[in-house]
Amino acid sequence: MVVATKPMVVASKPKLPSSAASASGSELGSLFAAFDKDSDGRISAAELRVCMRATLGEEVSAEDAEALVASVDADGDGLLDADEFARLVHHAEVVEEEAERHRGLRLAFGMYEMEGEGCITPTSLKRMLGRLGAHQEIDDCRAMICRFDLDGDGVLSFDEFKIMMNA
Repeated sequence: MVVATKPMVVASKPKLPSSAASASGSELGSLFAAFDKDSDGRISAAELRVCMRATLGEEVSAEDAEALVASVDADGDGLLDADEFARLVHHAEVVEEEAERHRGLRLAFGMYEMEGEGCITPTSLKRMLGRLGAHQEIDDCRAMICRFDLDGDGVLSFDEFKIMMNA
């Protein structure tokens, strides 16, 4: 079966700036220093909020900033040291990659989906495969769908499509 290539794929949590997601070594140290407004070697939730507002233009609630800090605060002091900040940056990178993969899968799903149906039908699969130069009979398309049709409704939902793309 010819299927769109597996696209690379955050929750709605605030994201760190893209420079944070790709930072390493001395760049990470410079980024840490930029976030550490009072130069005490620790980043508070308030400092995180200020930098996210300044770099992203994104208002982050105090609760969300505290949750971000708490998510990687190994020593429980409510502040991020350089190692904890590095973990936060790494986490942000992983979350952003997953979000990108999800967007890619949504785009690919949209190519195969029957317009307005919210699912991939044997007919829509046949149509898209034909556009890609892989002409299949409708029964072959039904068989392809059946392999990943977990709920047995004869079509692929987005969740079933994700499973198929990860197979």
